[in-house]
Amino acid sequence: MTKASPGTDPTGGRPVVPSRGALRPLGLGEVRVVDGFWATRQRVNGGATLDHGRSWMDKLGWTGNFTAARAGAGEVDRRGREFSDSEVYKLVEAMSWEVGRTASTDRDREVAELTELIALAQAPDGYLGTAFGGPGQRPRHSDLASGHELYCTGHLLQAAVARTRTGGAGPLLDIARRAADHVCDTFGPDGTWGICGHPNIEPALVELARLTGEQRYLDQAGLFVRRRGHRSLPQHHFGWAYYSDDVPVRDATVLRGHAVRALYLACGAVDVAVETGDDDLLAAVAAQFDRTLARRTHLTGGMGSRHMDEAFGEDFVLPPDRAYSETCAGVAAVMLAWRLLLATGVSRYADVIERILYNVVATAVSDDGRAFFYANTLHQRVRTVDVPTDEQQLGFGGGPRAPWFEVSCCLPNVARLLASLSAYLVTADDEGLRIHQYADADVDTRLPDGRRVALRMRTGYPDDGVVTVRVTATDGGGFPLTLRVPEWATGAVLVTPAGRRPAPPGPVTVRHAFVVGDEVRLELPLRPRFTHPDPRVDAVRGCVAVERGPVVYCAEALADEDLDTLRVDPGSLPVDVDGGVLVRARFTAPGERAWPYGPTPRRAPGAPLTGLRLLPYHRWARRGPATMRVWLPVT
Repeated sequence: MTKASPGTDPTGGRPVVPSRGALRPLGLGEVRVVDGFWATRQRVNGGATLDHGRSWMDKLGWTGNFTAARAGAGEVDRRGREFSDSEVYKLVEAMSWEVGRTASTDRDREVAELTELIALAQAPDGYLGTAFGGPGQRPRHSDLASGHELYCTGHLLQAAVARTRTGGAGPLLDIARRAADHVCDTFGPDGTWGICGHPNIEPALVELARLTGEQRYLDQAGLFVRRRGHRSLPQHHFGWAYYSDDVPVRDATVLRGHAVRALYLACGAVDVAVETGDDDLLAAVAAQFDRTLARRTHLTGGMGSRHMDEAFGEDFVLPPDRAYSETCAGVAAVMLAWRLLLATGVSRYADVIERILYNVVATAVSDDGRAFFYANTLHQRVRTVDVPTDEQQLGFGGGPRAPWFEVSCCLPNVARLLASLSAYLVTADDEGLRIHQYADADVDTRLPDGRRVALRMRTGYPDDGVVTVRVTATDGGGFPLTLRVPEWATGAVLVTPAGRRPAPPGPVTVRHAFVVGDEVRLELPLRPRFTHPDPRVDAVRGCVAVERGPVVYCAEALADEDLDTLRVDPGSLPVDVDGGVLVRARFTAPGERAWPYGPTPRRAPGAPLTGLRLLPYHRWARRGPATMRVWLPVT
């Protein structure tokens, strides 16, 4: 890899910039979300969530740890968990993407201010971490399994990449390069054999290599990936799979163990495979993710079904009331699916991204952007409760949205994804453009041959299924425009300048010599539908769920209804009602028993079938304390 001169990305910033692959991502300067579902969430993210995160990190002393480290403070004065530095770095990354999205001078100044703060804690040899190496603290790298030092460094590097691609090379990049050099010096071929118990340094080093052209960063990432799976970390009571250290990456058949760790490592492995031309490694990770999607993923796209270790369960072990589905795991799964989409061009990975965006990411954060879910259950048996707005919550495995958790990795993770979301909508291939996600957005870019093309995409998606793409500028000549028809959209129709035709699920391409004013319209059939689980998912056998387009629906009870006694009539199709979906259902009256087991039960009496209104899963718990369920038992 040759050295590059880092500076502002002319595309306005892209989180991932592979040197090869089927598709080239477009940046924030080429695609802008201007209205609708995601624009609302981006505005809340930029206008409230980022300030909310900063105020809590200041209040709890997480930002102050950098100043304290410079002053020689040690364990007594340090605040937060051992990985709290990473939350500050993710916040800086989110703010950097927000600068790229809005050109906000206030955010730009705040990034510069936080960079000055971070710089205070960097040692002369490049090491940067406030939890180790100070007075009374454990020595550096003395707890690779659980210390999160390299994990934190990874988030620092990702923040520097975002800052450089949206604001140009500057102090944060210098800090990151010194930190990366220290990692390479310490853990390189001639250094200490070691890996971090929490992957993330791997994709971060690759992206820094892409930005700077430094081969040693790519080499180090590859070395970390190859070291995985040899059980070099101490044995954990959850097993070596918890650290993704049980099986070498290219030998694994499925993602397992701690969900976020496994997904971040897979991202790094894809990045290494793409940059080194290791197609066998790429195929191995793709096969692992495909099997995970087929056997270990919740209907919402949520990843993880075990609370005790935040982990994937075994195949088809997907209990809705114990669905962990951590928000961070949703973000990480989007990162992995995006990398595989860019590398392979396979459109089903865009389907995966869509499912997670609408049913995990959109669910996680409150309407005001100041509270969030850590885990995303599919069945809330006990009514949620309101939590104080000025207290951090210690329990983070489930329950209501909270303003802050002792472990608050999820909020800045969602913030960095939402701030950069425009970069996940459209790509270029060898000839033309591909639209993967639908939103009110303006596109202005150049084709691979240098010709300018500008598009205006307008839609009411996901409430309405019509997507219109209008050409607003072109240098002339033909080019292919490809749109994605989701897997669920049987019966979709594509209207082009040449006429109207069916559009089967998958990519559909229009080849045309477009002129200004030409339109392409995709009509997706947004009818509510029953979804049935694989019969091997024991936990939801005898249940159905309801989906409409990419959105999963749920039953929510604010009062005394017992959703565990709910029974839905699967013989009556769900129908649209204003803002929701109506199904025919009844509540049974099973009565109390001294022992919950016995002979074949009599059919429980129940009220007559009546209409039950369901709401989008991403809207649940926004009207007050509630119970909820996605999987609905049938009559």
